[in-house]
Amino acid sequence: MANVVVDGDCVGEIDQGLMVLIGVQADDDDAVAQHFVERILNYRVFGDQDGKMNLSLRDIEGGLLLVPQFTLAANTKKGRRPSFTSAAKPEHGKAIFYRMVDIARSIHPVVESGVFGADMQVQLTNDGPVSFILD
Repeated sequence: MANVVVDGDCVGEIDQGLMVLIGVQADDDDAVAQHFVERILNYRVFGDQDGKMNLSLRDIEGGLLLVPQFTLAANTKKGRRPSFTSAAKPEHGKAIFYRMVDIARSIHPVVESGVFGADMQVQLTNDGPVSFILD
């Protein structure tokens, strides 16, 4: 269960499924967007009848909530402040993020999204908790 609120309005909400924070790098393109959507939809992170992580979002017919998250592109390897030099410029990041949303909506029935560049309040009930970084 997760949702995104912008200016007091809920702009995206799912029940069982995945909330995915998306950080776009400067060199990401449509091929990367397609690859990640396919990977997200088919990544086996949900428990089967034996409790093993063998089921994908597609298998359980769950919802997908894509949330743009610029700060994921931060380099934190040195210093006391994150560097964003590898992050996509806003226009490119926005285009790639919404390309991912469009691709996901074309192949999966329940896709919601946050708003690129907006001040979003994101709520998540992390069941498990289970979290992964895909890159």
